[in-house]
Amino acid sequence: MTLGPIMADVAGLSLTAEDREVLAHPLVGGVILFARNYSDPEQLRALCTELLAIKSPRLLIAVDHEGGRVQRFRVGFTRIPAMGTLGRLHEESGLRAADEAKQHGETIGRELASFGIDLCFAPVLDRDCGVSTVIGDRAFSTDTQIIIKLARAFRAGLNAAGLKATGKHYPGHGAVAADSHLELPIDRRPFADIEARDLVPFTALMADGIESLMMAHVRYSAYDDLPASFSRKWIRGLIRTQHKYNGAIFCDDLCMQGAVVIGDIVERANVALQAGCDMLPVCNDRAQVARLLDALPVKERRLSSARLKALYRAVP
Repeated sequence: MTLGPIMADVAGLSLTAEDREVLAHPLVGGVILFARNYSDPEQLRALCTELLAIKSPRLLIAVDHEGGRVQRFRVGFTRIPAMGTLGRLHEESGLRAADEAKQHGETIGRELASFGIDLCFAPVLDRDCGVSTVIGDRAFSTDTQIIIKLARAFRAGLNAAGLKATGKHYPGHGAVAADSHLELPIDRRPFADIEARDLVPFTALMADGIESLMMAHVRYSAYDDLPASFSRKWIRGLIRTQHKYNGAIFCDDLCMQGAVVIGDIVERANVALQAGCDMLPVCNDRAQVARLLDALPVKERRLSSARLKALYRAVP
């Protein structure tokens, strides 16, 4: 059996009968957790145990847990600072900054893995260009070499705790002011500028073998009219063919406003899959998940499924 391409969410602290029915559907291969799914460690452990028992192959469980303002679980978890603090620390001591990056990755990985969670959608590989409020201090730095150094250390920490990493938001969200949650940002810079700056951390981490990437709902008009998350040119062309990258590729949330330009939810899913995305998060809109489950064909996706199964946490 293969893992399906849809990553759904659940509304509360425990599963309803509808949740179980949706998550058992063969098109659903993963679940993403939010702050609303957490009250205390005992509750989270029970929820994850139930999620892991729903089907075989089991669901891939993921969460945005970067640190700073993007940390879904707080009470009972170590508070992780925004990664931008490490970039500033690097100005004083590169060695100490890298050591702390690794420690933060290992702490996040250890704590999430203890509940059965597979994947933390991190590290952020975007550059902080001083214009994007949605990225800002989520980025390590504006300096590509500092980003690479700290992201490598952070990933090493995650891996040491048994978790894989997700570099985001390819090919870089930090140079546009618009928030793709609310609208479609357009980056009008020449491709050569993007390649020489924003792409550098992604290219380095892909060469290292980072286990997965998440695409940006941003249109880079000098390269393609489609947002990168829906673009065969970006995904099948640059990532898969030119860079020979074979890790898993996540679309960003199909319910974000940056995705609406593609069409309705079914059109978005079809275009993203055709472009080469392996998994499609569909967040905070159960009706849209239901539409996809009714509309998309159920079929074996062996290569995508193998890439996604490789993201299961390592069990000691």
